Amino acid sequence: MNGIMAWTSGTFPLLAALVLVGGVELASANGSAAAERLATHTVVIKATSYAPAAVTVKRGDTVVWINEDPFPHTVTAAGAFDSKSIAAGGSWKYKPVRAGEFAYTCTFHPNMKGTLSVQ
Repeated sequence: MNGIMAWTSGTFPLLAALVLVGGVELASANGSAAAERLATHTVVIKATSYAPAAVTVKRGDTVVWINEDPFPHTVTAAGAFDSKSIAAGGSWKYKPVRAGEFAYTCTFHPNMKGTLSVQ
């Protein structure tokens, strides 16, 4: 009976700890796999244009617009997203959650056009 009690009282906590650690590692691996699937895409605003003008991303990815012009711009897709004014040297991040194709423009410079395609 002592052998059984020793195994139960001594080994069970160790076994439980190993299972818990394994579960944490598994959760961590799943979390990092999800993080690897998400990406960051950069659009540079320069010479009153978006480069690249068309970007394709997955839902949950991050898109960053960086304004390298000496004056403000916006990234505005009616009914979908609006950066408001992005100052010279500033940036704006957006994480799309719905799929679709979104044409956007700069409200200060309507000749600036871009497209964000979200899969």
